[in-house]
Amino acid sequence: MLSTLRNQLRRPLVLVGLGVVLLISGAVAADYFTGLPKDAVATFVGRESCVECHKDESHSFAGSHHDLAMDIATDDTVLGDFNDVVFEHDGLQNRLFRDGERFMIHTEGPDGKMQDFEVKYVFGVDPLQQYMVEFDRDPDANENEIGRLQVLRISWDTHRKEWFYLRPPDVPEKLEPDDPLHWTGVAQRWQTMCADCHSTNLKTNHDVKTLTYHTTFSEIDVSCEACHGPASLHVEMARGNSLFWDRHHGYGLAKLKGSDPTGQLEACAPCHSRRSVLDPDYQAGDAFCSHFNLELLRGDTYHDDGQIKDEVYVFGSFVQSKMYHKGIRCTDCHDPHSLELKHPGNETCTSCHQHSAGKYDVPSHHHHAVGSEGAKCVNCHMPHTTYMDVDPRRDHSLRVPRPDLSVSIGTPNACSGCHVKDQLESLPAEKRDSLTLYQDWLLAASQGDEEVAEAIAKTDQWCNEACDRWYGANRQTPAHYGEILSGLRSGDSKAISRALRYVTQPPEIAPVLARATALDELMRSGRAREAISAAKTVLKDANEHPILRSTAARVLGNTNPSDAVKVLLPLLDDPSRLVQSEAIKALVSSGGYQTLSGTRRKKADLAIDEIEKELMVASDRAGAHMAWASLSEQRGDFVEAAKAYENAMRVQPEMSGPRTNFAAMLDQLVNAASQSGDARSAIVKLFGDTGTLTEVATRASEKAKKLRRDELPLLGRDAKLAADNAEVQYRYGLALYLSGDLPAAEKQLQRAAELAPDVEIFSTALQLLRDRMKSSEL
Repeated sequence: MLSTLRNQLRRPLVLVGLGVVLLISGAVAADYFTGLPKDAVATFVGRESCVECHKDESHSFAGSHHDLAMDIATDDTVLGDFNDVVFEHDGLQNRLFRDGERFMIHTEGPDGKMQDFEVKYVFGVDPLQQYMVEFDRDPDANENEIGRLQVLRISWDTHRKEWFYLRPPDVPEKLEPDDPLHWTGVAQRWQTMCADCHSTNLKTNHDVKTLTYHTTFSEIDVSCEACHGPASLHVEMARGNSLFWDRHHGYGLAKLKGSDPTGQLEACAPCHSRRSVLDPDYQAGDAFCSHFNLELLRGDTYHDDGQIKDEVYVFGSFVQSKMYHKGIRCTDCHDPHSLELKHPGNETCTSCHQHSAGKYDVPSHHHHAVGSEGAKCVNCHMPHTTYMDVDPRRDHSLRVPRPDLSVSIGTPNACSGCHVKDQLESLPAEKRDSLTLYQDWLLAASQGDEEVAEAIAKTDQWCNEACDRWYGANRQTPAHYGEILSGLRSGDSKAISRALRYVTQPPEIAPVLARATALDELMRSGRAREAISAAKTVLKDANEHPILRSTAARVLGNTNPSDAVKVLLPLLDDPSRLVQSEAIKALVSSGGYQTLSGTRRKKADLAIDEIEKELMVASDRAGAHMAWASLSEQRGDFVEAAKAYENAMRVQPEMSGPRTNFAAMLDQLVNAASQSGDARSAIVKLFGDTGTLTEVATRASEKAKKLRRDELPLLGRDAKLAADNAEVQYRYGLALYLSGDLPAAEKQLQRAAELAPDVEIFSTALQLLRDRMKSSEL
């Protein structure tokens, strides 16, 4: 009886409890499903919105290189000495001084006259600080907009506490004011060279019509949202009352953690890589290859084995490494907020590379005295190259030193990097002062100094023999892609078959950047048939990396039109914008685009519209307009091409190239006008419909002649500045020929043929010119 009563009493309680549970569950479910709209777009809110919850991270970030990437020039931010200091270079007496609160410099301006300029911004903090001057500010610009900023070459060494003049590499002479490398030239322009990676949410806003900038950013330096993405949704959720983050948007930030390192690596890569921009609207979390085109292992920026030569900013090196393929990410070594190493000295490496006790951080491994420079992991596995005179940067390909490759293909190695100085006494005294760094030795050898080259070769051999003694039968010298690239670049036919096999190797064996470079070099070495065949094989695998697939698409720009349409047209739907971009450009250059009609033509035209947007990211550079002109010309839009050539000349009037190309296009139109309706229509649109076709064509021919006359002094300047560049001498020789100055043309073409005797076109052009000169004498 009692138990029955209890059960009767318990039943309503259970029902009430169940109702409460259902009510709470419903509320929780409603909370979960009532989130942000799926199409909600995050915006930039600034670091102050982050600080309230992330105090520790904010504290670490304060004073970091990201925090100090750029700032307004104030007493707190300027490190250089502006106390009426005179600094001399190239015969110029420059003065750095104060005008009240303003920081000033008296130096050579764009007109060649010494004048005063206000330093408005500082750039960087260690190991050097640079200074910027604003030009061409639109009087109607908003307060938060910045006009053209030029970076002074006079820079402050923050370690030595002294001014120094930052010369361009390999340019010992004084820069003239009209030189693009002069501090007022395009190569020293903040918007063109620096801004994108030193500020957050930067918008260049270059106006081609007025040639002015209205540049903006959400924060002046590299702040939280540069790496984590715009944070408005994250802040909104953090300040809300929900039990959950959002089911559509997660934390509302870029996903930088988790088992897959890609998100973090690709958040760092845009600024730590040598790349071109496909789409300026990148935000952290976006796919790298849908916004950027990573530069391949070009011979002028990397050594044949992928070691750094020019300034390549780490990422291109790191993706070659075993570390990358093992899933290592930046924050395994670097604190993500302070950017400092997580551990001192060798502990950065041995925190992971422990294995058996004492396997690596001992003399039996590195064969150097404990505590010496040779005992430091980074000096063997991450040798540095110094840029900007004072900034040593380490190679992040994290490789084992290979003196054997130095002996066989002439690449550098970390052992010789230290020990080459042992050969200093064998060289004439007048050469020793210029050989401070290993890179100085390499440069001298590459420029033909046989004594220095011999000293390097002796060192390489000595180091190779030492490694043989130390490691004996256990020494590992596996085949390396450097041997393939070196062979292709030197014309070794044996490298062809190796390259073809290497291109299709799996990524854990062959880094994708090296595979793409091998495919590109196959094409460059004149092996078009083999390169095209390999490219088709690559494109059959939709899972191949976009860097390799885009290279394959570019190679197919050299196939026949029907083949190009068959292979490339489907790639316009590829998930990677990089692949789409290279595919449509190749489709045009192959002639395949010109055979399209109907919906296929419309699809290709939409893709070409995207290429224009891509190129105009750099609308302040003549090269962007020239590339668009060339693409427009290839697709038969000669009016658009003419407009683009004109823009190139307006944007950079001092640059050679646009006038010559424009003149060549006009000559072709004139020659084809009597037979081609398209050519006839184009010159009529460009030069008016008054008069006969002959009169219109005459106007076009006169324009071409004027363009070539205007180009001639620019080519002459280039030939003088690049006296050892065969291609530049050849172009100047052709221009002289077209101007009618045959003796001068012969001199330049002879110079080109002497500089590059293996390039057949140079010697052929010289012989044809001499044959013509002889026939005219008869």
